[in-house]
Order: sequence, then C-alpha cells, then structure tokens
Amino acid sequence: MIPSITPGRGGEPVRKPRSRRVPERLWSPESGELAPWDTWRGLDAAQQPTYANDEHLLEVTAQLRRQPPLVFAGEVDDLRTWMGAAARGEAFVLMGGDCAETFAEATADHVRLKIQTLLQMAVVLTYGASLPVVKVGRIAGQYAKPRSSDMETRDGVTLPSYRGDAVNSFEFTPEAREPDPQRLLSLYNHAASTLNLIRAFTKGGYADLRQVHRWNQGFMSNPAYARYESLAEDIHRAIKFMGAAGVDFETLRDVDLFSSHEALLLEYESAMTRIDSRTGEPYNTSAHFLWAGERTREEEGAHIELLSRVRNPIGVKLGPSTTRDQMLSLIDRLNPDGEEGRLSFITRMGADRIREVLVPLLEAAREDGRPVTWMTDPMHGNTITSSTGYKTRRFETVMDEVRGFFEAHESAGTVPGGLHVELTGDDVTEVIGGSEHIDDESLHDRYETLVDPRLNHQQSLEMAFQVAQYLAKVSSSEE
Repeated sequence: MIPSITPGRGGEPVRKPRSRRVPERLWSPESGELAPWDTWRGLDAAQQPTYANDEHLLEVTAQLRRQPPLVFAGEVDDLRTWMGAAARGEAFVLMGGDCAETFAEATADHVRLKIQTLLQMAVVLTYGASLPVVKVGRIAGQYAKPRSSDMETRDGVTLPSYRGDAVNSFEFTPEAREPDPQRLLSLYNHAASTLNLIRAFTKGGYADLRQVHRWNQGFMSNPAYARYESLAEDIHRAIKFMGAAGVDFETLRDVDLFSSHEALLLEYESAMTRIDSRTGEPYNTSAHFLWAGERTREEEGAHIELLSRVRNPIGVKLGPSTTRDQMLSLIDRLNPDGEEGRLSFITRMGADRIREVLVPLLEAAREDGRPVTWMTDPMHGNTITSSTGYKTRRFETVMDEVRGFFEAHESAGTVPGGLHVELTGDDVTEVIGGSEHIDDESLHDRYETLVDPRLNHQQSLEMAFQVAQYLAKVSSSEE
C-alpha cells in the first residue's frame, strides 16, 4: 500500500481514489466529432487527475493532436511480431526502467546509463536463453503513476497526491500539487528528446556487442559476484569464438530498443493516437507498447476500452486476486481473435503467492488457446517498509518471485516470456540485499526515487545472471 505521506516512507492509512466520468463537453476534439478510439469517454476512468480548468485541458490536447508521432506504426508492428515470438518461446522480453521518470532526469547521462544497463542485461539473458532478447524500456513516457490515495497529509496539511511529473510536482505546496494540463505538453517534449537520444545511442555504435561485453567484465571484477564467474567466462569464450569464426561485429553495432509506459492519462493517450496511412487503423504513437495497471484493468473500464481500440501490443498487470473469469474476460476484450503478439499479461503476485495463484491462470489461458505473452513483474508485489521508514524491496524476495514465475510455467507446461522490472542505471540504494548487501541503514545513502524503489545498476546485472541460469534450464529441457 502506498503511504499517504512522503512517497518512500511509512504513514497513515490511505483512502481509495475515486473513479470519475469524463464530462461530456470534453468528449469531442475541435472538429466536433468523436474519434473512433474515444469510446472510452463516459466510462469509469480510474486514477485521472482533476483539473481546475477544463478549457485549458482542451487547448493542450488540441495542441498534442497536432504534434508529430513519437513512434511509428511500422515499429509498433515489428514489436508485435517479436512479442508473438516470445509467446511461442522463440524470444524473451526484457522490459525495464524507472518506476516514474522525472523531467529533471531526462538527461543524456541518465538515459545513457539506463540503456547501458538494459544492454548489459540483454547480453547475459541472450546467452542464457539461446534466444533473441527483445529490449523494451519503461522509458520516454513513464511520467505518471497511479496512487492509493487522491490526497496526501503531512503535519495536518492535506494536498493532492503527487501523480508524477506529467500531472503535478513533488514539492508539498498547494501550487506544486495542483494538476496542470500544460505538463502534458512537457511530457510530450521530454519523451521526444529521450527517444532521440535512444535512437542515437542504439544506432550509433554504443550498443556494439564487444563494448557491452567489456562493461560486463567490469561488473565481474567485483569479488561480490564471483558465483557468476563461470557463466561470465562462458559468454567471454562465446564472443571470442565468434570473432575467430569471422563474425562481422560491425553488423552487431545497432539494436532495437522499444519504448513502453503505463497508459494511465487517458486524455494524453487519446490525443497521441493516429490513423495509420498504410492500413487506416488507429495506433497509439506515444509508445510502442502500453499497459494497464492493477488499479486500471477493469474489463468494462475506460482504460481497457481505449487499449482495445489501438493496434499496439498491449499488456495488463495481474495481481494475486485476479480470477480465471477476469483473465478470460480481458482476453475477450483485448484479443478476441487470438492475434499473436497482441496481448501480454504481466504478473505481480508477490513471492509468497505466485506459486499458488499463477498456475491456475496459466492453465486456463492454455486451455483457452488464444496466445498470451507472459511476463513477470517481481517488484510490485514485494514492497515493504524498512526499519528506518523507507519504502523498499528485498532483492532476495524479488528473485524468489522470479523463480516462482519460472516454476509455475514449468508446472503448467507454458512459456515464460519475459521480465518486467523497475531499475535505474544509477548506483542508488533503494532495494535492500543482493551480493553487495545493502541494508536498512544504507538506504538513506542514495534513496532518490520519488515513488517506488528501483534496482540499481549492479542489482540489475545480478538479476540478469540469475535469470540467465533459469533460462538455460528451460532451454536445456526443450532440447
């Protein structure tokens, strides 16, 4: 449960946010006609900010509709194909990045370090799985977060909760916490600049396999990670063999890194949806991949309705209370025809529940027959409060949920398709545990998140080495 005081600290009980229906006069764009994907309007819309000036919101969304797309339909189609491959066990998805991006950290250094972390993880996972790894960042759009309470109270003062830089500011003042539609334009601009950086780094030689391998060798120089030395040496020999066999490493300098975020702010997502000139179908152009969270996945709610209308590959977070019927209803709503790569379920069950509750869902989906790409989010179901009052997670518990995810798929005879984690390329101290033994007292050293705790660079790579071992086991069992 997210506290109702400073994010990251313990606090008083919270009040459940209210859903609201969008006022009818906000239904239509300036043409006066309802867009084909705006059938969500009038439905219950959870986790939406309450703006003081609807006319200002209309002006901002009108400007957004005139902006160029951030991603293109052909790229979206490529990702959908890859997601289909992951569902069949022919690829593995790595989806990672900040819990909530901030405008202040949309810098070249921060973006570069996140990309570096994802690339390093991907090399390790590729070797372990003997499969292509589909790289997807929680990046260039993850500027809003759902909250457990509409309001936050500190020292007797109650103000709107911080909902991410796309909505309001973290500072605890009435002016900072007032939801501001103008921030949606800032969201667009920061996402555009971040995507430009991503394309420059991933297409300009920064992703060269040999360089990424050298970064991982630096990771292994730390004695704390000696238990992964055998796997690291195997990767080293494989790359040396590739060189000796005459592999042209110049062809391995570029990679595809797709973008994703939670489709939370409906006015923004609607304004960023475009009709593809090739097919005449609607694509959300704010990201390649979009998901609905545990708090916004109501089958008849506004978020699922909007996602049902766009051609992007989409995901839905499933918590431990998800029933078989709810899951099947989501398949009916989002992928009724069983298109490969269209729908992913991202499980966030908690390490103590996943082995119990996931297997029946996997079996029901297998019996249904329509393809699903299954990913694990081992972070959100394992949040605790440290003895020093910080919101945190324990690395060993996170990894236990990952193990449970693989064990559940082995039991059900289904395919573990991917990993979805909150991480940063910085050396923060937000998650306790791991081989470097971050403890409760260490959290204050570099606790920088404004919302949820993230794996740091070293913990992310340690996770990749452990998951590579699970993937190697899956690969060997299929031979």
